Amino acid sequence: MTKKDLGLLILILVVGAVVAAINPRFLLPINLANTANLVGMFGISALGQAFVIMTGGIELSVGSVIALTGVLFVDLVANQGVPWPIAAAIVLIMGVVIGLVHGLLITKLRLQPFVVTLCGLLIYRGLARFYTKDSTAGFGFGQKFPELEFLTAGRSFGVPNSFIALIIIAIIMWVVLHRSIFGRHLYAVGKNEEAARYSGIRTGLVIIAAYVICQVLTVVSAIYFAMYTRSIAPSAHGNFYELYAIAAAVLGGFSLRGGEGSIIGALLGVVLLQELQNLVNLLGIPSSLNFAVMGTVILIGVIADQQLARFRAARANSRKESTRLSAAPGE
Repeated sequence: MTKKDLGLLILILVVGAVVAAINPRFLLPINLANTANLVGMFGISALGQAFVIMTGGIELSVGSVIALTGVLFVDLVANQGVPWPIAAAIVLIMGVVIGLVHGLLITKLRLQPFVVTLCGLLIYRGLARFYTKDSTAGFGFGQKFPELEFLTAGRSFGVPNSFIALIIIAIIMWVVLHRSIFGRHLYAVGKNEEAARYSGIRTGLVIIAAYVICQVLTVVSAIYFAMYTRSIAPSAHGNFYELYAIAAAVLGGFSLRGGEGSIIGALLGVVLLQELQNLVNLLGIPSSLNFAVMGTVILIGVIADQQLARFRAARANSRKESTRLSAAPGE
């Protein structure tokens, strides 16, 4: 855990203590379980977004992909009679294809990630609405899928399975990012893509893989969201979810310039976001101010982080200068 992660953890504990002091319902088991469930669902997509941000890119189509793959999954399982493991495999393959297309457009045609994924946001939302004829997709009355419902919306020892899934995925992603050659290549590409290419790293392949990972995790979270709501309005489902994922990654220490960040930081960012969401609800703040409160807190956090980084850099330069002067007394 880095100093930045530790600082974020302390902030989460302080905010939690303040909210609990004002409204004790914050610590009720049902409230903590609901918050953990939301952390699990949003956290899975945030981890995917973090891989793209690590390369210096951005993925804006997350919310629309959640809507499109969500309605497809529900339709396949509820209306077409497709066994849920096969339906899950189909939408996961779809995520791989979407990530592959985005990665190829960005690396081979040199299109801006912002443009490619913004177009994806519009295309996938439109496809979701066309596929359902703009009507709500959902499960019929009395339809039961015990195994699927347990894995996605159930609890084990009181802990939501979505949260357990997030922990398992986070451990895998931590190994990939922090303990593998691919992870080191991701950091190198994010820091300086040209230098990474000259050092022999296949930068295009690394960036494509990051977009594929992002979309696969997005589809996994889409299945959890679909089973959580059990009813999907294609025009609204998943709206702004990409911003939640981006905000969580940035709050967790991922730089939009690329090359910085940790999985633990991204997880803490998701927890802080959901804690703030909970704060708005429990303190009786009008829900219309929800985004305003979260945006303000995120902005303050990013400004504080940037100023702290500048302070550390200035202090490091000062130490180097002192060391240089002490090593050369004759100058």
